[in-house]
Amino acid sequence: LNGNLSIYTLKLTGTLKSPKLSFHPPFLMLTPVPLGVETEELITIIPQEFIRPSRIRVKVPELELADGTRTCPFSAKFLEGQDIVLSSDGTANELTCCISFRSSKPMSFLGEILFMDQDENRFLEQQTIVFLPCTRTWHCTAMIKKL
Repeated sequence: LNGNLSIYTLKLTGTLKSPKLSFHPPFLMLTPVPLGVETEELITIIPQEFIRPSRIRVKVPELELADGTRTCPFSAKFLEGQDIVLSSDGTANELTCCISFRSSKPMSFLGEILFMDQDENRFLEQQTIVFLPCTRTWHCTAMIKKL
């Protein structure tokens, strides 16, 4: 500028991109099992719009039963790591997560499983847990659907 008081206009344009996660399958049905037996399914997590490497973590719900005890019937573990790595062309690696459920008591609830990155961006999956009587034992049917 060097003393020149001319008015300059600077115009910037861009596209705002928010990181997203897609889940495959979009609906997850856990196999019915007797009480106390674990059921599990694999989901593929597909990162989109990430501009830098990131680490995904999972928060599973803790539930309070009718008798006041607290339990966490879900667990989640990443089979090949939980780091999102970007390739040179900007695409990110897919992650595989194993969602498990086990309960020794009958229950029914609606809750959330949250997938979060290191910047606290939240990616939500919703699940409905319903126990159905089947002969002399209870079975669990869990469905997780992407919102």
